[in-house]
Amino acid sequence: MGKVSWQRAVIKVGSALVSPNGEGCSTEFLQAIVDFIVAAHRQNKHVILVSSGSIAAARSRIKTGLRATIAEKQAMAALGQMKMMANWSSMFSQHDRHRENKPIECAQMLLTVEDLADRRRYVNIKNTLEQLLENNIIPIVNENDTVAVDEIKVGDNDNLAAHMAIASQADCLIICTDVNGLYTANPRTSPDATLIQEVAHIDKKTMALAGGAGTDVGTGGMITKLQAAKKCSQSGISTLLINGTDAQSFVQLSKGICSGTTFLPDTKGKGARHDWLSHTSSVKGQIDIDKGALNAISGKGASLLAVGLTNVTGKFNAGDAVEITHAGELIGKGLCNYNSTELLRIKGCKSDQIIDILNYTAGETVVHRDNLVLHY
Repeated sequence: MGKVSWQRAVIKVGSALVSPNGEGCSTEFLQAIVDFIVAAHRQNKHVILVSSGSIAAARSRIKTGLRATIAEKQAMAALGQMKMMANWSSMFSQHDRHRENKPIECAQMLLTVEDLADRRRYVNIKNTLEQLLENNIIPIVNENDTVAVDEIKVGDNDNLAAHMAIASQADCLIICTDVNGLYTANPRTSPDATLIQEVAHIDKKTMALAGGAGTDVGTGGMITKLQAAKKCSQSGISTLLINGTDAQSFVQLSKGICSGTTFLPDTKGKGARHDWLSHTSSVKGQIDIDKGALNAISGKGASLLAVGLTNVTGKFNAGDAVEITHAGELIGKGLCNYNSTELLRIKGCKSDQIIDILNYTAGETVVHRDNLVLHY
């Protein structure tokens, strides 16, 4: 079992724990989580709770056909979010009645992928989280399923929890699931599967260990948990994957011991702006670069110049985030100083030729190194 230490953590709780039967809210698995959060709160630690379960909480109250429509699911989310928040609030309140301390308050935050992708909204999210934590209030975060559809969804709360950990500059993400951690094989079908207690680096081999969704209640399987852990690792945040159905997981965690799998953080964590650019900014297009440009930005830490561009794909404006590729491989992301039409005109040209071609210049760089993040 790995040792863990943290001061600010994001705890993600899935639908299978909030609504084990797939209908309504339950306290069966949540009491141990509440006890753990309250104990951490008393130690002046900061906790952000990312909770799934709004749709499952109201599934029995909204009439549907054989398969629920988007509108019906959104109606479930609208009603279920109230039930889910009331359930959490009640549990924290009941906990406080047995103590003479000040009551622990909760605050609701509903987000969409557009909120994360927009830099201004993202900063507002960071500021709101910080103010709530400074005032000893527990933020409870969920995706705003009442307005989000598949095309504009984060899609799962594992990755949303990773975004919250990065935004709040937490030092730990705790993902509560219904298995003990990451295994060498699927423990439900392979009796010889063994628990992996520590992962230093999430590579393709690690990702290959992920199976499908564990239950039919939630949307996230092991793959989304590994995606979340990888995001956090790249930002210098550790991730703990524990069994939320076992109260002993939280007893051990309160002693600084992870009974599941610990994903170690990358010691070369990026700055806040680079974190946003890497994981939450919305990509609007793609630019391909040649070998010389690749060597310049990866080996010398240089900015990307027009002379190194070989192709431009998509339609985007100046200031939008774009993917940067070479020979079909994703190299990184960056904020572009020119729009797609302008880049098509100046690709392959030297910087001093830009003003003659466009009759103006936004600078000699296409993507400045301060707005550039490499993915390898």
